[in-house]
Amino acid sequence: MNNIGKLRHVLAGQEYRAILITNPINRLFATGFASSAGALLITADTAVFLTDSRYFEAAGARIKGAEVRLSSNDDPYAAQIKAILDENGIASVGFEENSVTYSAYLEWSKKLECELVPAQKIINGLRAIKSPEDLEKMKKTQELAEKSFGEILPLVKSSITEKELAAELTYRMLKNGADDKAFDPIVLSGPRTSMPHGVPGNEKIKEGFITFDFGARLEGWVSDTTRTVCLGKPTGEMIDMYDTVLKAQLAGIKTVRAGVEAREVDAAARNVIEEAGYGGYFGHGFGHELGLEVHETIKASTVSRDVLPAGAVISAEPGIYIPGRYGVRIEDVLYVTETGSVNLTTLPKNLTII
Repeated sequence: MNNIGKLRHVLAGQEYRAILITNPINRLFATGFASSAGALLITADTAVFLTDSRYFEAAGARIKGAEVRLSSNDDPYAAQIKAILDENGIASVGFEENSVTYSAYLEWSKKLECELVPAQKIINGLRAIKSPEDLEKMKKTQELAEKSFGEILPLVKSSITEKELAAELTYRMLKNGADDKAFDPIVLSGPRTSMPHGVPGNEKIKEGFITFDFGARLEGWVSDTTRTVCLGKPTGEMIDMYDTVLKAQLAGIKTVRAGVEAREVDAAARNVIEEAGYGGYFGHGFGHELGLEVHETIKASTVSRDVLPAGAVISAEPGIYIPGRYGVRIEDVLYVTETGSVNLTTLPKNLTII
């Protein structure tokens, strides 16, 4: 994963002649190297990655397509970047307006003595399209997370707490090779499943629905999956609710393809839920883009104006949540193609009864 060349290519069509990347995730996307400190400057002819002594040696060994320079108190980022801009007669630089704070913007503007022009859109556009190599890494991450989920299902019983199950899930993902969890797992049971993003507590697992929302991180890439299972025999209403969510998800997935407005995908799923009488209990959107972050730019919701591009990876996660009673969410991850999508999630979607 090294996208310096791609960024240089799109830079050629912009009003600014250089782009400055300081956000850690965007730096990872551009260079393939993860670090907590660093700055990458790309121009039509050069690319320079600056970092401190903690990462200098590792960056030099890992980063291709950019000169790696050491930054220090005596020779800081801004001074070195300004020298490059002055040498090349560059007066305007693209920057990440979505992540650079206002104070940092003022500081960079003053020290570089140049115009900073919003450039996040071109970075987002490139990050949305996953290469075949990216896709294989996301598949590997997904497989790892699914294996870990399968390993904890036998532990589900009324004698274990939500927190303990969440900890077990995290442990299994790490043991199976993940670099980290993608986010804090959500494990909720009984009436607490009505909270879409509830936090696991010290409560023992209760009979009824149990929500598992989890993801792994591997080589920078993340996965995101939700499964709802049932401890004990479900009621007819519970089965109906689960089947409605599954039908809604399948309807949305059927709509996915390159060129489709994301809100159309959301509408296809939402219509199923509304027709079943649960319209007031589906508060979030159908899904979101993911890749190097769990929530990236593209959203599939009622208010979205995003258009799905070929090569994007999005979640498919409709849900129904009845406050104080229970909730159901089923989430898969889809790779968008010209003619439809490829589901990267292989876990079964029938209601698992424990």
